Amino acid sequence: MCGATQGGPSLEGVDVANQAVIQGIVLRDGEPVASAYVRLLDRTGEFTAEVPTSATGQFRFFAGPGEWTLRTLAPRAEAVDRAVVAAKGVVADVEIDIAKVAVDA
Repeated sequence: MCGATQGGPSLEGVDVANQAVIQGIVLRDGEPVASAYVRLLDRTGEFTAEVPTSATGQFRFFAGPGEWTLRTLAPRAEAVDRAVVAAKGVVADVEIDIAKVAVDA
């Protein structure tokens, strides 16, 4: 890999015992994607939050406990949805691999 830490950004200084953390990394062909956006949708599909990925493809949300969907949007890729469960005191680490969209010739 390219030097990015596994999963999401460093948790140094974050009190994970009192937080429900959803974090991870967006990859394409094993390489981090810096130009993606990750949306947090509640269990009914309603938009809750959105963050851009970092230069190393990483993202993080502080969410309430429960079931969530991560929707990843990136150039030249189809949207990718991933279900995730957040729980207080637990870090949900997610790796999202996006596929390139075929370009019609």
